[in-house]
Amino acid sequence: MFAGGTAVCGLGTWMHHGHVGPGFLAPVLLGLGGLALVFGSCEAMIKCVEALGERQKWNDFVAGTMAGLASNVPEIIMLGFVVAAAPRVAFVVTCLTLHVNALIFGVYSALLPKNETGHALLPSAITKLGADLLACAAGVFLALGTMMLTLKVFDAGDHRGEGLGAGDLYAIGIALLAVQVVSVRELLSRFSSTDATAPGAAKATEGPRPPLGPIVMYGAIGMAGSFLGGHAVGDFADALVDALSHRGYSEMVGAIIVSLFSGIASYLMIASAHFKKKTDLALSNVSGAVTQMPFVVLPCTLIMMATFAKLGVIPHLPHGAVLAIDLETTSVLLLSFPTLLVLWKSISDDGMVSKLETAVMVSVFGLIIYFLVQHG
Repeated sequence: MFAGGTAVCGLGTWMHHGHVGPGFLAPVLLGLGGLALVFGSCEAMIKCVEALGERQKWNDFVAGTMAGLASNVPEIIMLGFVVAAAPRVAFVVTCLTLHVNALIFGVYSALLPKNETGHALLPSAITKLGADLLACAAGVFLALGTMMLTLKVFDAGDHRGEGLGAGDLYAIGIALLAVQVVSVRELLSRFSSTDATAPGAAKATEGPRPPLGPIVMYGAIGMAGSFLGGHAVGDFADALVDALSHRGYSEMVGAIIVSLFSGIASYLMIASAHFKKKTDLALSNVSGAVTQMPFVVLPCTLIMMATFAKLGVIPHLPHGAVLAIDLETTSVLLLSFPTLLVLWKSISDDGMVSKLETAVMVSVFGLIIYFLVQHG
């Protein structure tokens, strides 16, 4: 997988820089090769974290959550290239990913095993820890979106309502990352034992602890593959968005496509775990794809934007802001509140997901994505 992906990416890069062949072929090759590399890096990350989970005696859900955290690496690396080219688009893409991942959670909840009453039982880590994270994210998104709207309307702030400065982005990013650090500590201390998961969860395997060498090796391979693959997929996504823009499609359509590609590692991990009948592993990645976006991917994106602006990689706006306040950047924040509210209610009321809650999630999240694409 790595060898084939590297070869295809190399061919696509050569055709792009040498202007060889049809114009569409080089981006397609970069996309295919990048996906192969991302898939390979995803598998390497899974092996790394699974071995680490065996070494630390984690249950399947916690090991899957940590694997989900590792799968954010390709997404963050790819977004780094997007930030360097178009920071505002990177922010919109990151926030749109929350809506896309929430819709995936709603759809996947229909595939979960049901009890005799037709309800899907959720692990306590989701109903307790995950619910707290969703409530926190809802509050942050609503407060941030309202503040941006107020600054714009009244031309207020250091940048006269133009946008958020580097200091603002650093403050938001560091605060959100701090929540994630505490969340991981709570997850490991409270929910790493087998009895903290849903009924039927697999127990940690007994036996010799896996050696540290293969863990480090798989982690290094995953990081290298994610960097190369993320760069290639980012180039393909940029070319696709440009083509859509030239044909008159809205910016939100391109942003949705980029968000899908940016989360490809997580989606591949979910699909792989589901087809292997590892429901806890798949569910931990589905829920993590939602809860980790506000507290891992978004803060990393904001910090990269601020740092790149400080270093001169990206320009400041006329009044010194870094992230512009406009319809797109504000709407993706404010419309995240109902998404997070519905998610919080669905998982926190009784620790189960019913068919009605699945229908509510899919309809609400689908409508919000439609509103953003059609009117954003």
